[in-house]
Amino acid sequence: MTLVESPVAVVLGAVLLDLVLGDPRALPHPVVGIGEMISSLEKPLRRMIPNVRVAGVALLVITVGVSYALAASLIYAAYQLAPAAGFVVSLYLAWVSLAARSLHLESAKVVRALQEGDLPAARVALSYIVGRETAELDEPEIIRGAVETVAENTGDGVIAPLFYLLLGGPALAIAYKAVNTLDSMVGYKNDRYLEYGWASARFDDLANYVPARLTGLLMVLAAPLCGLDGDGAWRILRRDGRNHSSPNSGFPEAAAAGALGVRLGGANRYFGKIVEKPTIGDALLPLSQATYGGVVRLMYGSEALLVAAWLATVALFNR
Repeated sequence: MTLVESPVAVVLGAVLLDLVLGDPRALPHPVVGIGEMISSLEKPLRRMIPNVRVAGVALLVITVGVSYALAASLIYAAYQLAPAAGFVVSLYLAWVSLAARSLHLESAKVVRALQEGDLPAARVALSYIVGRETAELDEPEIIRGAVETVAENTGDGVIAPLFYLLLGGPALAIAYKAVNTLDSMVGYKNDRYLEYGWASARFDDLANYVPARLTGLLMVLAAPLCGLDGDGAWRILRRDGRNHSSPNSGFPEAAAAGALGVRLGGANRYFGKIVEKPTIGDALLPLSQATYGGVVRLMYGSEALLVAAWLATVALFNR
């Protein structure tokens, strides 16, 4: 097998490109196309299928199926043209499915504003990455929002797409991104999307079931390597992993809270109403800018461990 045909080269190249360059926003992005497809299908599906929930199922099947088929066909066609072309297409699709660097950069804007003493700017920066209202938050609550976002999205923005990339190549990673995009666009519990987005939200829960729990375990293993509390991560993961409205998000948040020695969850304001969420972790340490630095190390450490474990498995089976 040549380098351009090696899945190892694709994975390592994609991870390195993501770590160094982040999301290639200046280039055509599959997620943008997926989002446009989801938007364009809503009116015709609602019109053609009277049962709104069934229309939502059709949206899910079409979006994920077309995304996977187009990615797989593009890779196949490129390899038929030339091995180097196939490698480049595979590498690009794998790269754009990952989001560690982008998650770091976007969340770092919040802490950078705090470092500059600009609390209003920090609130605005946080509002771009969380759903809660941020206009009245103090610094510890801003930090909590940033830490929760990095911890949760380590699961569905970093480990999950990498998991599917390792499992089934770039086409499966793109299919996962389609599921994730569907949930972010139609997976709301409001009048418009409660029924139409039901299938997308449930399938997103299913697709993230294993990656979320894997993320929690990776965080436990990564914690001592990152100068954090591995025993605490394991204890809080087991105790509080299900203290979340999402069936999945609590696992990475609990592992992170335990590793960092902080309490996450609690009261958030949405559309003018206070929503009390279950707490996760123990407040052994205050929420501070150092807490944010710890969760970022935990994110990168978890990603590195998953890649290392996969490389070891590949080497073992290729002996």
